[in-house]
Amino acid sequence: MPPFAADWAFFLDVDGTLLEHEEHPQAVRVGADVRRLLDGLRRTAAGAVALISGRSVEDLDRLFAPLVLPLAGQHGNERRSANGALHRHTLPLDRLAGAAAQLVRLTSAHAALVLENKGLTLALHYRRAPELRARVGREMRRLAAACGDEFELQPGKFLYEIKPSGKNKGSAIEEFLREAPFAGRTPVFLGDDLTDERGFAVVNRAGGHTIKVGTGRTCARWRLRDAIAVRRWLGGYVTCPSASPASSCRR
Repeated sequence: MPPFAADWAFFLDVDGTLLEHEEHPQAVRVGADVRRLLDGLRRTAAGAVALISGRSVEDLDRLFAPLVLPLAGQHGNERRSANGALHRHTLPLDRLAGAAAQLVRLTSAHAALVLENKGLTLALHYRRAPELRARVGREMRRLAAACGDEFELQPGKFLYEIKPSGKNKGSAIEEFLREAPFAGRTPVFLGDDLTDERGFAVVNRAGGHTIKVGTGRTCARWRLRDAIAVRRWLGGYVTCPSASPASSCRR
């Protein structure tokens, strides 16, 4: 892992990175220890901490309340700056509504499938029915094509997601890096999924540090085993932001 430096700006994926995956997205809970960790990280990094997630901004606020953090939700299609300004991508949502209606019928026929309608994106999870992967992929490719060029299909861990084209986790990080308190700092991005690869590419080009959580091919330069290792490593930074992770630090 890279040696710690005091000028880092942190961009953190949530599910599978900061928190463990659950079978249903709504089953995820954030403990008081995670909130304390994020609050400490925010203070140590002079506010330069943002969550970069496929979840909506509303859902992230629900999970992490009472913390109010800079956020990029729905893969960068909505974003809240550190000053509280909310930016949302405008889209032809009637097309997405038509796709959602068809997916409701599919999930009614297969109870193990979970549909998340986040407003700007549609995610179909097959974690509880991995044997349906090919069926889910075919259906989501068909619906994404029917939605037109404004939308694209994004594969992920045990899910396929129809999302707006042109916005992603990488573009969200680029936008944050042009704003205070992130501008001028070295970006550090942690993620676990295919959806994080564009973010890794952006941070690599910016000369920052990219950290893949778990197994799988990646363009990230470093790797941590799981969410527990992530929280331990971030806790080390809070304790001593200017030291090597292997060194000791006392205050």
